Amino acid sequence: MSRILVTGSADGLGRAAAAALLSAGHDVVVHARSRERAPALDTLVARGARLVVGDFTDRAAVRDIAAELNDAEPLDAVVHNAGVWSGPAVMPVNIVAPYLLTALLRGPRRLVYLSSGSHYGGRPSLAGVDWRGRGAGSYADSKLFVTTLAAAVARLRPGVLSNAVDPGWVPTKMGGPNAPDDLELGHETQVWLAASDDPQALTTGGYWYHRQRREPHGAVHDQAFQDRLLRTLAEETDTHM
Repeated sequence: MSRILVTGSADGLGRAAAAALLSAGHDVVVHARSRERAPALDTLVARGARLVVGDFTDRAAVRDIAAELNDAEPLDAVVHNAGVWSGPAVMPVNIVAPYLLTALLRGPRRLVYLSSGSHYGGRPSLAGVDWRGRGAGSYADSKLFVTTLAAAVARLRPGVLSNAVDPGWVPTKMGGPNAPDDLELGHETQVWLAASDDPQALTTGGYWYHRQRREPHGAVHDQAFQDRLLRTLAEETDTHM
């Protein structure tokens, strides 16, 4: 049994992943953005999940979650599922919060970051990026950054399995009711990478789509770009990985 945090698990793919991990017998920590959102997780909490609450647009809240989890039984894995499609929260939620949790949480040996096929349209430039969410940021850029973060962690932490997943365009609240991809397949790869002993799931540095490794944007494995991204995020958050 593993202890696994799934961020953004009040609905959609995060909730599906958390429910599947609970059904498989794992010790799951679920996350809601606010106390108002927390009741959506009551059924999972009733099944044994532990709840943490915090708004990922607020760096202090992310730090509080990390401190709370570090004071509890160590995590074995984190599924960085929380994400937003548009608006000023794009950079804070999609890349700054995953970076902070990666830097602050002690112990996880598996890290799964939610990417998107949209990352191929991202720009490998850090110039002028609004990390604090004072204006709308590019979703594609944020997903390129988080996919690059996953690759950088894989390179710099050889004892950690770090991977990025494109769940497909699935019919969630974010994806919309007419999204063409399979909702069930949308969360299975995250669950597999977080907990499976399958030899393929025990690899690192991958970009995955429905359990198949794919080649990401060319910038993802550019070590110079990885280093610039990590340096920028460390300076921006005053927190080094």
